[in-house]
Amino acid sequence: QVQLVESGGGSVQAGGSLRLSCRASGRTFSGYRMGWFRRAPGKEREYVASINWRSGNTYYYADSVKGRFTISRDNAKNTVYLQMNSLKPEDTAVYYCAADDDGTNWYDGYWGQGTQVTVVS
Repeated sequence: QVQLVESGGGSVQAGGSLRLSCRASGRTFSGYRMGWFRRAPGKEREYVASINWRSGNTYYYADSVKGRFTISRDNAKNTVYLQMNSLKPEDTAVYYCAADDDGTNWYDGYWGQGTQVTVVS
């Protein structure tokens, strides 16, 4: 079993930056991909970014965050990161880390409890 714990959330002014971390514990994660999702107040959970865990050289981003967010991973630390720059008030949400063993369905994988990000104008 894999447990995911996010950290790094907080409150920041518009235009600022935050870096989220998600550490996998329980066993070494060796699955297909890890990623970030978010849920803003009153909205559905939405995809933010993901990275191929094994190669680390394949990334995907939602259009809303392209050019501002960067996903990366450190296999030795079993950790995935989300560097968020040029934050906007519409980025305010609870951010969730997810891990998918076989690349077929995020919702059958592992999820963290979430970390709150608040961007104030």
